Amino acid sequence: MADGSVAGFTQDKFAPVREAFAANFASGADVGASFCATQDGETVVDLWGGFADAAKTRPWEKDTIVNVYSTTKTMTFLTALLIADRGELDFDAPVARYWPEFAANGKADIKVSHLMAHSAGLSGWRERVTTEDLYDWDKVCALLAAQAPLWEPGTASGYHAITQGYLVGEVVRRITGKSLGTVFREEIAEPLGADFWIGLPASEDARVAELIPPPPGQGAGEGQQTEIQKISFNNPTVDVSATRTRGWRGAEIPAAGGTGNARSVAEIHTILANGGVAKGKRFMSEAGCRKALELQIEGPDLVLGMPARFGMGFGLAGGTVPLPNPQDSMYWGGYGGSIIMIDMKARTTLSYAMNKMAGTTTGDMRAFGLAMAAWAAFGVV
Repeated sequence: MADGSVAGFTQDKFAPVREAFAANFASGADVGASFCATQDGETVVDLWGGFADAAKTRPWEKDTIVNVYSTTKTMTFLTALLIADRGELDFDAPVARYWPEFAANGKADIKVSHLMAHSAGLSGWRERVTTEDLYDWDKVCALLAAQAPLWEPGTASGYHAITQGYLVGEVVRRITGKSLGTVFREEIAEPLGADFWIGLPASEDARVAELIPPPPGQGAGEGQQTEIQKISFNNPTVDVSATRTRGWRGAEIPAAGGTGNARSVAEIHTILANGGVAKGKRFMSEAGCRKALELQIEGPDLVLGMPARFGMGFGLAGGTVPLPNPQDSMYWGGYGGSIIMIDMKARTTLSYAMNKMAGTTTGDMRAFGLAMAAWAAFGVV
């Protein structure tokens, strides 16, 4: 809406979700945002509202998209799961089977599953890296291939905030001969008609909402840090203003640089929620989807500094994030507050994407308030 009011639709029983969404704007918690929910592959809530910029001069429209930071990772996981389901990728295989140079410096035994579960010991670069270096795929991948792990692989998770996308993406590239963003676009986004991009064309720039950074002192990686955290968070430091540049938007940064909205995120993940089928097309087997739920590692995360439980990429219920149907649910979120939650038992997806950022990497009460209203309507809480 031109005045920034809430637009979109909800099926009747989801009216409380719309009320909660509107309340986030009334309280000032949100400036611009979108929320979407699906059940059995059907979109039952699709809301957007507010403004696409801090000055509140551009309304958040139906087709507004925004950088969702680490919610992008879920698209990377889904792409890898798809290739594995076809038999082209073995998560138990050493990374070096697909990427021989990776074996350097004691990494011959690191498995692809370690990359997926943040336990490869490569949560950051030892060598100095700039934000602009993140746009140079070959450079950052070569540095990771040459580097020794920061801790013994497979013994603990340490959130690979930026590096994970290059690590998994390079394995995908070695197998398919195409970049991860290309495989994702050709095999997932385009067949679904989904408006999510890993590497945004310049033609779409006018639709991108402006991210509003968290208040000073609340950003990622601030405060006392261990050596591993310093390497992981500060090389390079997170620069929200970079998301406004053509360099960032156009680059493939598969752990943090994706651009989309709640609708595209929720509708893409109906593939997993519905046993491999979305919009009448089978993408994967049900067993291939459930692979995402297989616990890979749990315990204190060396980077996030909190308990974590990782499946094949996705965060699993438990620890700091309770979800209904915990044996069948998974999630992940992005810096600032975006999130996707997938429940294979209830066959639901819930997604939230916004431009006013909070100092969080795994969702905040804006998204969880909406999720709780949706779960009540679904009858799962």
